[in-house]
Amino acid sequence: MRIQFILCVLLLSSLVGFSQQDSQYTQYMYNTININPAYAGSRGVLSIFGLHRSQWIGMDGAPTTNSFSVNSPISNTNIGAGISFVNDRIGPTDENTISVDLSYSIKTSENYKLSFGLKGTGNFFNLNAGKLKPANAADPKLQNLRNNFTPNFGAGIYLHSNKFYAGISVPNFLEEVNYNDNSVAVNKEKMNFYFLSGYVFDISTDIKFKPAFLVKTVEGSPLQADFSANFLIYEKFTAGIAYRWDSSISALAGFQVTQGLFIGYGYDRETTKLQNYNSGSHEIFLRFELFSSYDRIISPRFF
Repeated sequence: MRIQFILCVLLLSSLVGFSQQDSQYTQYMYNTININPAYAGSRGVLSIFGLHRSQWIGMDGAPTTNSFSVNSPISNTNIGAGISFVNDRIGPTDENTISVDLSYSIKTSENYKLSFGLKGTGNFFNLNAGKLKPANAADPKLQNLRNNFTPNFGAGIYLHSNKFYAGISVPNFLEEVNYNDNSVAVNKEKMNFYFLSGYVFDISTDIKFKPAFLVKTVEGSPLQADFSANFLIYEKFTAGIAYRWDSSISALAGFQVTQGLFIGYGYDRETTKLQNYNSGSHEIFLRFELFSSYDRIISPRFF
């Protein structure tokens, strides 16, 4: 009962305060296209990515995210393209987002490319008021709720080489508001600003080290900062740790099964009082890539 009460307070606070945030990922370094459209095609191959995240295990109605994306460069052009789908379920809310990404890259030096990206998005939002069990069933905020569709668009810039990357992006520029039939705002989508960067250091011929970070800011919420440190060993095994500022600490692992197939796992443990009410968060992903005979990535990349 106590857990349900805490979660209900969190959910209602987000509804009343019109604060909605994009999906949260611990392994953002592999899932960059969801937050920055300029990433599309940057790996030079057809890349297929799927992720599942179960957050705050043990709490009723805790967030669950499923993400799937495909992106690729377009042959003999400087253009990259991708499409992605994200499903977010948090308590009584269910959101489905479909996005199309386009990027254009220019070579700034022998080793670096600068990419510009545009994202077009359609968001389907549903609130099941029957799961809220409010004390006042006649509350106008919970009456005549509709399944809402809202379009949006975003943009990003991505500078990258084989060892370095940095990007700035805003996935959604429009601050859309969903209303019920009583003209009461049910949720509001705010602009999220992202900045991420990472670098790969060659420790030896068999070990590579990559520190990375992601900073995210949105009006009405505290600044979110993620820091990670991963080691790539024998171009097969990846292991590392991550820290989300004033929120959680994570363990990361990955394995390059074949040249084209990579599997990764992350476990988050809260560092706040919320750790008393859940057993952590789990995140698993698969990345499958198709290589052409004339354009191959000789060694696995960190990003």
